[in-house]
Amino acid sequence: MLSEQPTIHPTARVVGSTLGAWTEIGPGCDMEESVMGDYSYAIRDVFLIYTIVGKFCSIASRVRINPGNHPMQRVSQHHFTYRATQFGFDEEDDMDFFQWRRDNRCILGHDVWVGHNAIIMPGVTVGTGAVVGAGAVVTKNVQPYEIVAGVPARPLKKRFSDRVIEQMLEIAWWDWDRKLLAERFRDFRNTELFLEKYG
Repeated sequence: MLSEQPTIHPTARVVGSTLGAWTEIGPGCDMEESVMGDYSYAIRDVFLIYTIVGKFCSIASRVRINPGNHPMQRVSQHHFTYRATQFGFDEEDDMDFFQWRRDNRCILGHDVWVGHNAIIMPGVTVGTGAVVGAGAVVTKNVQPYEIVAGVPARPLKKRFSDRVIEQMLEIAWWDWDRKLLAERFRDFRNTELFLEKYG
């Protein structure tokens, strides 16, 4: 059972990151310089770096968020131009290159579902309530409650009508405290009832 303390599998690697309450990082995951909000999880073999993940996000196996781009504008796009110390070409790595990656963080809103093997490219924001289909390569921002799929990912439809999306964003249930979530837990199973009571 999960708890307020983050659950990190022994084979996972978490470096320079912050995890919220009731979070889980599964086997083989690699998380670097990232933030994960309460109740979010990454299942297995997920790699995320320089990423902000909201609350209640579901990240399926083998997802890659913010993969490294190579410097195509240089004479060579190989690692040796920015990881120079590994190859013995310089005494320092190119920190400007790594800072560029940090400055192009990925952001996932709240209650985002990312399907198996999806890739979310640097600098992309995925809005609250959105769904990224399995195997998608997301190169552009995704609107709240939008479902995207494909290579490159394209919008398929919205989960709800614009009116319902507006209500959901106003309710902002992801910010409710644990006591309120427990009290209202069963209402989450019926969208119409949920909106009647809290919209």
